Amino acid sequence: MLKKLFAIALLGYFSFACSSGKKALEQGNYDAAVETAIGRLQKSPTNTKAQKVLKEAFPAALNFHLSKVENWKHSQEQFRWERVVAEYKQIHALTDELVNCQACLRITGTPKRYFDELQTAKILAADERYTVGLSAMTQANDNRQAAKDAFYNFSVVEELIPTYKDIKTKLDQSYELASIDVVVEQVSVHSPTYALSNEYFQGKINEFLRTNPKLNQFVRFHSPEMAEQNKLKPDQIIRLQFDDFIVGQTYVETNNSTVTSKDSVKVGETTVNGKKIAVFNKVTAKLTQSRKAVTSKGILDFQVIDFKTKQKIYQDKIGGEFVWVNEWGNFNGDERALTKQQLSLTRNKELLPPPPQQLFTEFTKPIYDQITRKIKKYYENY
Repeated sequence: MLKKLFAIALLGYFSFACSSGKKALEQGNYDAAVETAIGRLQKSPTNTKAQKVLKEAFPAALNFHLSKVENWKHSQEQFRWERVVAEYKQIHALTDELVNCQACLRITGTPKRYFDELQTAKILAADERYTVGLSAMTQANDNRQAAKDAFYNFSVVEELIPTYKDIKTKLDQSYELASIDVVVEQVSVHSPTYALSNEYFQGKINEFLRTNPKLNQFVRFHSPEMAEQNKLKPDQIIRLQFDDFIVGQTYVETNNSTVTSKDSVKVGETTVNGKKIAVFNKVTAKLTQSRKAVTSKGILDFQVIDFKTKQKIYQDKIGGEFVWVNEWGNFNGDERALTKQQLSLTRNKELLPPPPQQLFTEFTKPIYDQITRKIKKYYENY
């Protein structure tokens, strides 16, 4: 018990020491030391350990980041000014925490804010990215990858300085050149019986293409109606059509057998020497077991077609199946001859299968799962 209490006390001591930031300071992790000490002083302004840590850690953190700023300024590495921006931002994060802690300011004094230096670094970083983006745009009309590179570089510019030059226009231009438009044709099913079910299947696919956030940002999907309304000439067409499907193919299997109880059971009584004695024997029953299986299945042809050349650039066949099963039975004879499972079966009734529309929907569910995975995989890096 004493050892346990000592261990708890020791753990508390180290936790307290760590909470002041001393350990982080000793390891040279000056930012963590500053943040921990500030947090401690906000809760306990007179904490001497945290005061000592902050007095040593904040100048060390500042010198560390300013030293990296100078190193990056004199570097020849591309996009070095973004590194400078990152260092100034980290200094700002530390000083922002500091100025919100009066107990901390009494130790460090009011820190210098590097607003002008940060803004200058942002402008230089934006200038460099903008120039790289313009260079990529010279090839963007005939090269989607160049257009994507341009868009990425312009996006960094906007993140650095949202109002930089004509950055909004350049983003729009590069995005248009980088993007492809894909029209998803409606799945055609000619039977009116399955029209509503097919409409549901098509709607699920359209919803996936419209709302799935993990699809490539440069691929835009459209319905045929929207494409016609906007007079859009797409880059590609996704064509989905059933090669074949069967709904409600029914198989009924009936099995007749005579079953015998596993153990002997009481079947009556007899009198021996004036005494009634139970008579035991195995009993039998004639059992009829029936099984109805209703199968619905189909194969969907998935094609990606180049709109200009009308050539197929991708094709796959996707199958789906749904089997509805109903089992029931009946017997003549002694029910004690039946197992629990057999007896349970005889309490079932023959049922009507679901309507064809529901069967159609059920067999298309695994097709939907596969088609959405394949579309995602095909376009994720397009």
